[in-house]
Amino acid sequence: MPRRRKEPAEPQSPPGGWSVLSPDDPNAYPLAAVFDLDYTCWDLWIDTDITPPLTRKGDELNQLTDRRGSSLCFYPELPALFAELKERRIHVAAASRTHTPELWVIAPHEADTSARDALNLLLLPAENGVVRAQSYFNTMEIYPGSKLRHFREIHRKTGIPYEQMLFFDDEHRNFEVEQLGVTMVLITRGTDRAAWNEGLEKWRRRRGIKVERVGAVA
Repeated sequence: MPRRRKEPAEPQSPPGGWSVLSPDDPNAYPLAAVFDLDYTCWDLWIDTDITPPLTRKGDELNQLTDRRGSSLCFYPELPALFAELKERRIHVAAASRTHTPELWVIAPHEADTSARDALNLLLLPAENGVVRAQSYFNTMEIYPGSKLRHFREIHRKTGIPYEQMLFFDDEHRNFEVEQLGVTMVLITRGTDRAAWNEGLEKWRRRRGIKVERVGAVA
C-alpha cells in the first residue's frame, strides 16, 4: 500500500458563502461516487495477489476464493454503503488501473467470463435478499493508464460534470484528477463509512454547502 502523504490544502470558506441544505436534499450529495478497486474496495492487488480461477461457494455473501485459497471480498462496510448510494440514485463508477482486466471465474452454471463478471460473481446482502456486486456499478472503467483518462470517459459517457464527482483512491498520484474538478479522498485503510463521510464533507465544503436538519433543536 502506498505511503500516506499530505493531501492538497483546502480553502477555509467558499468565495460565494455557504448554502444551507437539508440532509434529505439531493443537492447535498454528488451526482457520482467513483471508486478505485485495489486497496480501496478490497484488501489486495488483483494483478498480483489473485491466481485464477475465482470461485464462489453457492450463494456465499461477499466472498470469492482463488486457486490458491486466497480470498477476495469487499471491505465490510462497503455493501451497505453501495446500497445507500443506489437508494439515493447516486451514479456509482469504478475507475481502476489494473493491468489484468480479465480474470477467469467459475460459478455454478456460469461460463468463464471477464473481470467485470467477476464483480458480478460477488454476491452482497440487500434489503430484499442478495444482489450481485456489479449491479451497484453504473459505469466501469478498468484498464491501465492515467486516471485522467478514466474520468474523461466517465464524463463522456454520463455527462456528469467533474465537479459533481467524488472519488476514493489509495494512491496519492491520482490527485491529478482534481485538475478536472473532481474531489478525491485518499484511502489509507480501505473504504468505510468514515471515509465516505470525510469525502462527502470535503465535497460539500468545496461546493459551499452546509447541511442542517430543518427544525432541529440546538
